Amino acid sequence: MKNAELVFAPLGGCREIGMNLNAYGYGPPENRRWIVVDVGVTFGDDTTPGVDLIMPDPVYLESYADDIEAIILTHAHEDHIGAIGWLWPKLRAPIYATPFTAYLVAEKLRERGLGDEAPLHIMQLREKRTFGPFEVEMVTLTHSIPEPNGLAIRTPLGLILHTGDWKIDPDPIIGEDFDQAKIEELGREGILAMVCDSTNVFEEGEAGSEALAREALKRAVAEQTGRVAITAFASNVARVQSACEAARANDRSICLLGRSMIRIAGAAQSVGLLKEFTFLDPSVAADLPPQHVLYLCTGSQGEPNAALARVARGDHPSVRLGADDTVIFSSRVIPGNERAIGEIQNMLAERNIKLVTDKQFDIHVSGHPCRDELRRMYLWAKPRIAIPVHGERRHIMEHARYARSLQVPEAITPDNGDVVRLAPGPVMVIDQVPAGRLHVDGEVLTSDKAGGMWERKKMAYNGHLSVSLVIAKGKIEDGPTIVARGFSEPDGRPADESLEPLDDAADAAISGMKRSDLGDDDKIEKVLTKAVRRASEVQFGKRPLVDVTIHRL
Repeated sequence: MKNAELVFAPLGGCREIGMNLNAYGYGPPENRRWIVVDVGVTFGDDTTPGVDLIMPDPVYLESYADDIEAIILTHAHEDHIGAIGWLWPKLRAPIYATPFTAYLVAEKLRERGLGDEAPLHIMQLREKRTFGPFEVEMVTLTHSIPEPNGLAIRTPLGLILHTGDWKIDPDPIIGEDFDQAKIEELGREGILAMVCDSTNVFEEGEAGSEALAREALKRAVAEQTGRVAITAFASNVARVQSACEAARANDRSICLLGRSMIRIAGAAQSVGLLKEFTFLDPSVAADLPPQHVLYLCTGSQGEPNAALARVARGDHPSVRLGADDTVIFSSRVIPGNERAIGEIQNMLAERNIKLVTDKQFDIHVSGHPCRDELRRMYLWAKPRIAIPVHGERRHIMEHARYARSLQVPEAITPDNGDVVRLAPGPVMVIDQVPAGRLHVDGEVLTSDKAGGMWERKKMAYNGHLSVSLVIAKGKIEDGPTIVARGFSEPDGRPADESLEPLDDAADAAISGMKRSDLGDDDKIEKVLTKAVRRASEVQFGKRPLVDVTIHRL
């Protein structure tokens, strides 16, 4: 095809760990065909009050929706599939995933009312399919969830290996082994570029096998005499399997707590996993002797509405833990969650519940490759170009340096919104396109640049003042009246008294206006806003959000 180019455009996942959204384009600039790989989310924090989910803004791809051949999902973690129900209406391309991933994606589509509208197709492990100018082959890797796949993407201008999330696990507990032979075969075929996970690039050695965590969990549970609760990422099905085996090895029945845990277990059983285990209802588990119960629950990151938080607060409807009982944290601490996890652990400690973490036992292993695994992958794949993704900026820059040290001829460090030309010619960024974020605020999907979040933060840190004024026939009939929200009250002083300087400032501002200006609402609003905000800064040290309401009779 004349003037055809092969391009890679990450719109999420290249300045954060999570929120993955990648696109590959082939053809001349004016007539490219596309495939999209993964459509994931990240989660809100203290900087986004009221927002639980955050996802990439696909506005660039939305303008090419008719040119998208397929959306292909590498595996079922939320940072790779969590946005599909929200963003599919903007992309409207057929979705392809392996059976386990498709089970969970179907639920997400149904939740958004898209179950009968969005076409969802099953791709089996190792299957090849053609999507326009792209031939895509599933490559079996190992991770912490069933059916993790790399993608071998063949085009007329070269072969790309998109790894998705992976590690090299010699004993993966669930699923098939890492397909080293296929990676080496692709390397002999000739890989133009490898787009690769950067999460653990600063970690020496190897991530470790899930088998190590399984044996450590067995030992940790064996030492406990009362009820045991294990908390882990629900999506880490390998860890769920390990926890279940630890329960069986110690003659304990298993009870699942938390909607995510129950949903993931159902998805696993739909593809033949976890079928050897029986899960008890919480009301049944409550009647068993303490030494024969193991709860497997959500909430390892201190989520306030998760099952573990309810247990810690003592308001779970069916589960009570106390002295002689144990909670085992079998997960890593995601940076930023330290305080929330600490609060949960302190609440558990107040109830005299024993805490076990990876400080005492090796009960967690990462699902992402450390440096030795990256070295082996580059040795087998032999790509001409290294493209680090799935990492913060420091991860991506270090990954590129490491790839060059492994004799990879070229490495490029993309940012979200970069359009990288892979072929023909030297690899380079040829364009930068919009790559913002969308917030799920309740049931509303809104840009992170929208004013609502700024106002919410402003009120959270500085409070809110409402100023009302009644004007009749060009004269002030009542007010200005000020109502304050979110302000601290000085010790021993009534709230109304602390607002007196603001009332005085508003009165003075209105008195100083010309009578002719009292007919101009905009001028009144500007004068009052400026006056009460300045007075608030003097009185409280705050510059609040100010709303002025003018009533005319």
